[in-house]
Amino acid sequence: MRPLASMESASLLEKLQRLRANIESVFIGKSEAVSQLLIGLLARGHVLIEDVPGVGKTVLARAIAKSIDCRFSRVQLTPDLLPSDILGVSVYNDKVGSFEFKRGPIFANIVLADEINRTTPRTQSALLEVMNEAQISIDGKAVLMERPFMVIATQNPFEFEGTYFLPENQLDRFILRIRIGYPSREDERQILLEQPEHEALEALRPVMPATDILELQAVADRVRVDDILMDYLQDVVESTRRHDSLEVGISPRGALALLRAARASALLNGRDYTVPDDFKVLIPSVFAHRVVSKSYLRDGHAASTDQILLEILEHIPAPS
Repeated sequence: MRPLASMESASLLEKLQRLRANIESVFIGKSEAVSQLLIGLLARGHVLIEDVPGVGKTVLARAIAKSIDCRFSRVQLTPDLLPSDILGVSVYNDKVGSFEFKRGPIFANIVLADEINRTTPRTQSALLEVMNEAQISIDGKAVLMERPFMVIATQNPFEFEGTYFLPENQLDRFILRIRIGYPSREDERQILLEQPEHEALEALRPVMPATDILELQAVADRVRVDDILMDYLQDVVESTRRHDSLEVGISPRGALALLRAARASALLNGRDYTVPDDFKVLIPSVFAHRVVSKSYLRDGHAASTDQILLEILEHIPAPS
């Protein structure tokens, strides 16, 4: 495979850099979160942003949607929301004497599902089924989602009253779980002075058409992964299945998610080949929401899945 700099996709990579810069012009100080969201997009995946209110989850999702010339919709998930409120509904048309399907907000290229853990399991399942199949069945007919198709879901992991936990098989639909965290003191000062989520976000203009995203996704599929890195991936996956502190390890679908994310990471960094850090850095974000801890106590505290994964990475040296 030729270096990306000499490929016909070089102009696409320049656009990708402009896309990142456009997002970071309003989402300040968290370039890692921006990178992970772009990795999810390039890997044809969906992303769960999990953090406390007020750190910019919605701003990040809206910024990437406004930076791409595509259709965007936002759904505020509540306990009284029905599946038809998301998917759409068939309505009888008196003029033609038949039912017509009125499409719901899921029919967009980028969908922001705000506070996904606040709606009922029935509605969650309907949304996550579309995410998995990229289509819905209406009156016995399959209706495909337009490509690219990405769901960005948010949830608050610390407020549990009136919420419905996503089971592991549904969490598995998200290629990445992102945590944003608080900004540094300097970045927060800039945010306070500029308040970019107001005028700057509304003034944001697209810098890339949706067709370029499809081309970049195709380029990501062709990124080279050497056998030694495949061995490293499988070693980590097998360790999660044998670990004493884990009830459930990584499935083949989870391993495939890491492979796709690593390829997207390499492309985002201008390479047509993966390196160990493409895998190692992404393992917590790709695997932590897919494994189930036995919650063994260590020093008086239950071991989190993040801690267990870090232990595994310490015992399995990455290829040099």
